[in-house]
Amino acid sequence: MNNSLTYEFLLSKWSRAERRASEIASTVDLLWRLETMASTGKTSRGVIKDYPNFDANQDAELLRKAMKGLGTDESAIISIIATRSSTQRLKISLQYKTLFGRDLVEDLKSELGGKFENVIIGLMKTPLQYSVSELHNALKGAGTDETCLIEILASRTNQELRAIIQAYKEEYDKDLEECIISDTSGHFQRILIILLQARRDESTTSTEAEIKKDAQELFQAGELKCGTDESMFLSIVGSKSVHHLRQVFTEYMKISGYEIEESISSETSGNLRSALLAVVKCIRSVPEYFAETLYNAMKGSGTNDDTLIRVIISRSEVDLMDIRKAFYDNYGKTLQSMIKSDTSGDYRNVLLSLCGSEDN
Repeated sequence: MNNSLTYEFLLSKWSRAERRASEIASTVDLLWRLETMASTGKTSRGVIKDYPNFDANQDAELLRKAMKGLGTDESAIISIIATRSSTQRLKISLQYKTLFGRDLVEDLKSELGGKFENVIIGLMKTPLQYSVSELHNALKGAGTDETCLIEILASRTNQELRAIIQAYKEEYDKDLEECIISDTSGHFQRILIILLQARRDESTTSTEAEIKKDAQELFQAGELKCGTDESMFLSIVGSKSVHHLRQVFTEYMKISGYEIEESISSETSGNLRSALLAVVKCIRSVPEYFAETLYNAMKGSGTNDDTLIRVIISRSEVDLMDIRKAFYDNYGKTLQSMIKSDTSGDYRNVLLSLCGSEDN
């Protein structure tokens, strides 16, 4: 990819009005995702991909038909919105306004409600826009949704985080780092700010001496120390490369007799513990982390619908296939079966559509 066409370049060249246009948002988002895949050497493992024989004009007409008059055809809405890629949904939205002079998102909001509406409206945003809006919602108002902050900042790549920071500034005219500083404190705040620098080492080589040194420093900062040197944990876990840390965690187990997660759980508490564990789990495997996140959102008597919706939407075009496999391997049941037992109605139907077939 030509470096002159990166999302940073595009954002710097367009005016504020132009950048807010949905066509540009889609272009920036696409470049962001392409660069992320290129940097990790991975291809998309999402369930939702470009719909074959896509026809924006036909989809726009079908959506209008589903919403006009008495009653709403929710099944028709699901069959279109939940099976098209984010880029295709954007084209449908543009065509809808061209054909009918109406805003598709506003029409959907007026016809739908509850958790079903939350899913559909979330899908009408590009993945980048959706991450930004979720972070904003987590920080606005009297309370702070620490779970959302941890989930997004711990799981995104350097490239994704840089795009999120710029898009947040553009959309809300606020600095994301300043917003997090004003809403958090202590070591929890520090780990979030470290992650937000988007400067994690991306090298794929480490010497044996470097691995042993970091493993020993983590051991001395926790298990061997009266009290815990949280700063050492934050510095190493928050900034060293994924390749390096995976080997450090193996070495840590050898010298301490504990998995790093066990030490973090015993040596830290509260939001800091949650954040460090999320980072460690994402370093080991992002799909496994999200499989566990989904399981925890649905196990027990209640359902954390905000987390369930956020993970399904945000990973639907990224790695939901891998998350499904990890879910089945770890919990002995399919993701779809647990969604069926924990949700109902159109809300359940749209989530199941996004998850795809039960082929685990």
